[in-house]
This record gives sequence, structure tokens and C-alpha cells, in this order.
Amino acid sequence: MPWVSEDDVDLAARAFSDQHGRDPAGVWGAPGRVNLIGEHTDYNDGYVMPFALAQRVTVAASSRNDDQWSVTSLTNGEIQLFTRDDLNPGLAGWHAYVAGVVWALEAAGHTVSGADLVLTSDVPVGAGLSSSAALECATAIALIELNELDIPPLERAKLARRCENEFVGAPTGLMDQAASTLCRSQHALFFDCRTLESRQVGLDLAAAGLELMVLDTKTPHTHVDGEYATRRASCEDASRLLGVAALRDVTDVDAALTKLPDPVMRRRVRHVVTENARVLQAAEILQAGRIADLAPLLDASHASMRDDFEITVPSVDLAVETATRAGALAARMTGGGFGGCVIALLRAGESNRIFDEVADAYADAGLAAPAAFVGVPSAGAGRLR
Repeated sequence: MPWVSEDDVDLAARAFSDQHGRDPAGVWGAPGRVNLIGEHTDYNDGYVMPFALAQRVTVAASSRNDDQWSVTSLTNGEIQLFTRDDLNPGLAGWHAYVAGVVWALEAAGHTVSGADLVLTSDVPVGAGLSSSAALECATAIALIELNELDIPPLERAKLARRCENEFVGAPTGLMDQAASTLCRSQHALFFDCRTLESRQVGLDLAAAGLELMVLDTKTPHTHVDGEYATRRASCEDASRLLGVAALRDVTDVDAALTKLPDPVMRRRVRHVVTENARVLQAAEILQAGRIADLAPLLDASHASMRDDFEITVPSVDLAVETATRAGALAARMTGGGFGGCVIALLRAGESNRIFDEVADAYADAGLAAPAAFVGVPSAGAGRLR
């Protein structure tokens, strides 16, 4: 599967020319991501292992001679215009993710000229595949190159996260933006959220006779809500009680749990500590080229999210259980939780059959029909034309 559909590049470029009467200076893109394993470990200074998808946000853009930014979304058909006076945290609307990138760049001391941007996206929204990070990172690389700014890739990811945290108001970690920026084709990214060190680990599924189905349960979710913030606060409270900087520093989970009087907090801590251990094991497995051996770790991760972190919902659990019963090697929810997507590790060629069984189970349960695609580890943000 190609890095990005040439149709998306042409679509964005043609739409830009039609709207603005000139060709864009360039076309850029940034992908959504799937987190292979490591949920809710990022803000606990832990480890994560995402990979970038072929699905991405594509941006055609050119600079303009004033302090205004026009943003056209071919996905929803809207056009938004904002100026420097609008660069205030809390700005409402989807274009806040674009305005927030301008704000973050300028807050870091960079001068950003006005620009016209036309964007399209095939990253599913609200599915836990980081469509917002893809939008931020695509906007960031377009504006950085238009303004000839010298900003290394990891710093680009940090600026995009600052947009999401401080301008939009979503308390997420750095994983989504790091994946959208740093990932390489046919690899997953092992990322240490404390040191910000990373390494690429091979994930050539096709060569191993495997595929990874990404199943959108069509159960909407959002990070800007009370549940996500509550989980994060519980982890931070537990760290203080345990006298550690972050739950990543807990090495003996059983001993730690005896120090926590609240049973809910104990479950939250157990998930984070065991999930970190699973990510480290997964990195070793992929480093050795044994992709199929990820299966028990993926299953254990889902059980931990369901029982200890309590972030799955019935429709997600039904998809996981059905896929496993139908012959998937393993399945787990991916993303922040309370809906979104499930990933299933399959033998090559089985995705259609297993998806049909999940769809039948959803129909029997009276749920909206799910959707699915085969996730292909792809390259991070870059210039497409």
C-alpha cells in the first residue's frame, strides 16, 4: 500500500488552485497512528509502541502577505479564516488545531507568516487513530517548510503536542505526535516517554505472513472529557502516595499495591505497571523478528484495559471476543478508550472473513455496522509534492 494516495495529493492541490487562483507552494501530509501496545503509559513516563498508518491528513499550502490564515477542509466542506488576534487558547472549532500550531510556533519564538491551507483527510475521526495529531503535524510541517524554519522532527512533535495540550485543551501525552512525525515504513516506534528516546523496530507484517486489521467499532470517543482526565489524575495521585516521580518508576507492582488503600487506584496502577512491562517485552519480540509471538501480550493488554483501567465498552469487548473466537491470533482495543478501534493480529488473507463475523455479531446485538481496513506500517510526516 502506498504511503499516501496520489488522489489525495492531486485533490488537495487542485482544490487549492481552484480556490486561490494559483498553485500551492507544496503539499504535505502526516499520518494517523495505531498504538500496537502501551495504553495510558505515555503520561506516566512509560513506554509506548505505535506505528503510523497509510491514512493521513494532506495539506496543500502557500504563504500569503498578511497576518491571516485561511483553512479549507475538503472533508467537511468548511472554510475558516483567523488572524493573530484569534490565537487564544480555547478557540472553538476544528480549525483550533490549525490555529494552535501557529500559536505554538510563535510561542516558541518562531515567526510564522499568514498562509492559505487546503486540507483533506482519510483518517477516521473519533476512532482513536489520532486524527487530531495528524492534523496538527501536517499543519506543522507545512508551516515550518513554508517559513523555512529549522526545527528537528522531535521538536515538531513537541510543538504539535503543545497545541493540543495548551491551546485545544486535551491532556494527552507525546505519543500521537511522535508517531505521526517519527515513524518509518514497515516499522513500529518504540518510544520512551520520559527520555524521549526512540528506536525503530521491524514490523513487516506481510513478510511474516500476517496482517493487522484495524476495526472501527463506530463507538465515538473523545479525549477532552472527564474519564480520560480522571484516569490521569488517579495515576498522578498514586505516584505521590508511592513516593515516585511517575508510575514508570514502580518496579515491584505487588509491593506497590499493598501501599495503596483505594482498590480503584490499585487497579489503575496495576494496569500501567504491567502494560509498561508488556511494551518492553514486545520490543524484544519484534527485535528478534517474531511478530506472531506478540499475540499473548496483545490479549493481556486488552484484559488489563478492560478489568483494571476500565476503559473498554461493551461494543469494543464484543469485537475483541468475536475476532478471537473467529480465529484471530490476538485482539485488543487501541487508543484512549471508551470506544474507538480494535486491532486484530491475523494470518494473511483472513481479514474479510473475520470482519464479516464481527459485523454479524454487531448486527445480532443491534449495534451500528463497524468498518475495517488492514493497517500498514507507514512513514511519518513529510512533503508529498
